[in-house]
Amino acid sequence: MLWFFFCVAVLVAGYFVYGKVIEKIFVINPNKNTPAYTMTDGVDYVPMSKKRIWLIQLLNIAGTGPIFGPILGALYGPVAMLWIVFGCIFAGAVHDYMCGMLSVRNGGASMPYLTGKYLGQPVKHFINLLAVVLLVLVGVVFVASPAALLSSITMDTFGSNATGVINVNNAESVTVAAESVKNTVFGMDKDTIVVLWTALIFIYYIIATLLPIDKIIGRIYPFFGGLLLFMSLGMTYGLLKNEFGGQGDYFFNSMGGLTVESFFMNLQPKGDLPIWPLLFLTITCGALSGFHATQTPLMARCAENESEGRFIFYGAMITEGIIALIWCAVGMSFYPDLASLQGAIADGSPSKVVYDSSIAYLGTIGGIFAVLGVVILPITSGDTAFRAARLIIAEFLTMEQRTLVKRLWIAIPLFVIGFIVSKVDFEILWRYFSWANQTVAVVMLWTAAGYLYRYRKLHWVCTLPAIFMSAACYTFLAYNKIGFGLDYTLSVWIGIGLTALTTGAFFMFVKRESVAGDPDAVVVEEKITSTAIKV
Repeated sequence: MLWFFFCVAVLVAGYFVYGKVIEKIFVINPNKNTPAYTMTDGVDYVPMSKKRIWLIQLLNIAGTGPIFGPILGALYGPVAMLWIVFGCIFAGAVHDYMCGMLSVRNGGASMPYLTGKYLGQPVKHFINLLAVVLLVLVGVVFVASPAALLSSITMDTFGSNATGVINVNNAESVTVAAESVKNTVFGMDKDTIVVLWTALIFIYYIIATLLPIDKIIGRIYPFFGGLLLFMSLGMTYGLLKNEFGGQGDYFFNSMGGLTVESFFMNLQPKGDLPIWPLLFLTITCGALSGFHATQTPLMARCAENESEGRFIFYGAMITEGIIALIWCAVGMSFYPDLASLQGAIADGSPSKVVYDSSIAYLGTIGGIFAVLGVVILPITSGDTAFRAARLIIAEFLTMEQRTLVKRLWIAIPLFVIGFIVSKVDFEILWRYFSWANQTVAVVMLWTAAGYLYRYRKLHWVCTLPAIFMSAACYTFLAYNKIGFGLDYTLSVWIGIGLTALTTGAFFMFVKRESVAGDPDAVVVEEKITSTAIKV
């Protein structure tokens, strides 16, 4: 547990130290009006207080990624936490901050516009397509996971033949308790319950996609935030109780201390999942995620002042990193050994680990609330995924979105496509989602590097993580079965070679301005009195 709290402390320190460095490199202008005022439309451009924007941003970006990813990443051992910490501080939070602030500087523009401006139109056309594909995948993936968890709660709470209150204290008794619960609710089996919850979540998505952002998302998110806080504190309490309660010889606590051997205890789970590059595409949200690049412009359109950017964008990512650390620690401490964790994941996916550990640590009632805290993350990411997809398409088509009819022209086809894609096997969807997610992140990092390089700022803060993740994505595509399925060593060399070519192309085609400084930063307009929605 000391390692866990040390990692949390480093993340928090990263916000105050490195976050300030990134803010100084970007050079904010607190006297410049933001798009929330200059482009107010009452739908997407709505001034809101920074605390509310921070909460919405956190819930938007934190889907199942900072939970399922770290649980899967726990198979690699404590080194997974190292990636969460350093990935979050030096890549993920920088990625989110730069994307959000560049959007603020460019009228709340979405990522494809920014990519076109700083990397060129060919890259813009590529990312337009990839971003929409990613957002539809996110929307579909983030329907399936909460529907499965909600169906488990429904079966255990309202099952007609349930044995009563489940009282468990460890992983073994969870299995016994789960076996005593029957499989029908009011005559409906679990598959039917999953379909019902899926339909209800889709209905919510449609409403959230079409209504003005402050009418539904801005109003209900504080309640969701309360559930998220309960889940985070509750599972941290469970970890502490597990640490000091003597409930078994858990492998996180029995690795022999913080040694090189313990850190790199399992570099290749199952024999075909090498830590490079799989760890860096397994733990995405919580360390680095391209999905965030599609979400930050939504909140950039609501920010009152450029000075709020570090708190909103960098801070929300650091908070997501803490959530990822919590669930990575759960994955490494709840089960008695590595084989048990692998078995649980194989038996029911990471959602089984979430459900079992929540009930075990917090009891039936507390566990259900903790699971609900997990459920709201994918739901609150999925709703804004479809909203962001609508806005990207509208921007590409130059179609205004003030009227409901114009929003429906784009939203209806999106949901039809999403429904069709939802019929594809979940595991296949997740693999493509992981690759698309990190590829979008790489493009956004190169975009931010292009901005800094063009205006003669310290671009290496974005260029270095862009190079690192480019190599990871190229290697993954060459090695993994969803790509070319090549030999591992050959795949690594292909990744290195393509990354070198990408880096060379970046310095060749991105032109530097003759003088330093962003011309968009020096435009000062008359300050408008705040009418933001306050928390």
